[in-house]
Amino acid sequence: MTDQNLDFSITLDGEKVAVRRGETIYEVAERHRKEIPTLCYDPRLEPFGACRLCIVELEGARNPVASCTTRAEAGMKITTRSARVEMHRRVLMEMVASENRDLDVPVESGYASQEMATLIDRYDARSGRFIGEKSGASRPDDPNPFILRDYENCISCYRCVRVCAEQEGDYAISIMNRGFETQITTEFGGHLKESACTFCGQCIQTCPTGALGDLKSLARKDIPGETESTRTICPYCGVGCSVDIQTRGDQIVGILPAMDGPANEGALCVKGQFAFDFVGHPDRLKDPLVRGEDGELHPTDWDTALDRAADGLRGAMDEHGRHAIYGVASGRAPHEAAYMMQRLIRAGLGTNQIDNCSRA
Repeated sequence: MTDQNLDFSITLDGEKVAVRRGETIYEVAERHRKEIPTLCYDPRLEPFGACRLCIVELEGARNPVASCTTRAEAGMKITTRSARVEMHRRVLMEMVASENRDLDVPVESGYASQEMATLIDRYDARSGRFIGEKSGASRPDDPNPFILRDYENCISCYRCVRVCAEQEGDYAISIMNRGFETQITTEFGGHLKESACTFCGQCIQTCPTGALGDLKSLARKDIPGETESTRTICPYCGVGCSVDIQTRGDQIVGILPAMDGPANEGALCVKGQFAFDFVGHPDRLKDPLVRGEDGELHPTDWDTALDRAADGLRGAMDEHGRHAIYGVASGRAPHEAAYMMQRLIRAGLGTNQIDNCSRA
């Protein structure tokens, strides 16, 4: 950060630090590597201040303030961690823990699914002293194959509702009622497929408790082996979304959007998030096939298959002309393969009749 970007300074945990005008206390603390806990915060969303875990002490203020919604002002003196603040955070975590059915959920649930459990352990908040009435009514009756709606583990942070509205613009889910009757729901309380949901999976990836989970990844949680993450590019269209493919051995167990992906910044469409079954499908071709004199397809080598395809294309052109050829490229192929496909059709065969099946 250069000097011209600095507007004023504040005192943060006894240290004078530079601040950009408009930054919140939380943003300043993050930039200066001060760890402040939160459950309702997602850097892609507008600050909400619901969980109150991010409270800090502000000199001159009667009570601690929420750092995510409080703008930094010149001369502020802030303490991010003190005995008083840590006591507040521990009690808040105990109260959150008391309301949920499960404190530990499978890591396969989603990108942020371990946030609550991590903070509960950090603050030793498994005391059970506030155990009582539970909130949230789950929807095991929802038949969609992608998103688990386990609202008995919901803490009403509203990150799912906000990412659906602010990032995706779908407004497929909302909040009804108050207090223990608070519920995440669709219009008229129906199933997701009957709503405006596009099954992008963003609600899954921002949920800090696993109340919303990735059903496809959860179905693979018992596959043995250590999970490895590989950064790559989604092959479904030309946007170039970055994804982290989760694998165990030679099997894909899930897809996570790359939150630092320059093209998508954590967003994916339904295909990029969930459509990976074709990779390990038993019907996927492993060898080229050519049709024999008996009319059946038979495995062969690549040279024979390519020669047969070239002969077929030349024969069609000789008999019907170059405009008898129409090329359709696969949306699952790498971008380089799509480029070579259009070069083959346009430069090699002399026609512009080329399309692809990438329809997000």
